[in-house]
Amino acid sequence: MPLDILIIVLCMGIAVFLLLLEIFLLPGVTVAGVGGGLFALAGIIYAYSIAPVAGHVTLGSSVVVFGGLFCWLLRAKSFQRVALKTNIDATLTSTRDIGLQVGDRGVTLSRLAPIGKARFGQTIVEAKAQENLIDEQTPVIIVRIDGNNVTVQVADKTSIQPINS
Repeated sequence: MPLDILIIVLCMGIAVFLLLLEIFLLPGVTVAGVGGGLFALAGIIYAYSIAPVAGHVTLGSSVVVFGGLFCWLLRAKSFQRVALKTNIDATLTSTRDIGLQVGDRGVTLSRLAPIGKARFGQTIVEAKAQENLIDEQTPVIIVRIDGNNVTVQVADKTSIQPINS
């Protein structure tokens, strides 16, 4: 009988250890979390195989211990020590808000293959080539603006047709 109790306590102790390891060190559902659940289940099943009363006592005490540990961890603010607390307060500015219009002329700062950087006046934006690739330092004209997407084509073409969005 003392060996049976030792086996049950050992299974439950390993289960608690693995579940705490899962919560604090290993993100997501990993082998430690599954193993902790399996050890807890094995301890309860083993207790029920000894006697129904032993199984009930083990099940009840494990619920109390696991619940108590979880509540204690929440109250001790242990989760806040490992939680990500970075706030992202950046905003995305639309190209229309910075004064770009269809027909504005600029120059590419990098190769547009098909996306790269282009400068229009003092404003540098990410631009997309309407067709083909455009080498750097090539004069371009804006043919379409869709929210944050600026579509350009080479400016020295004889017929530049802006695309209505």
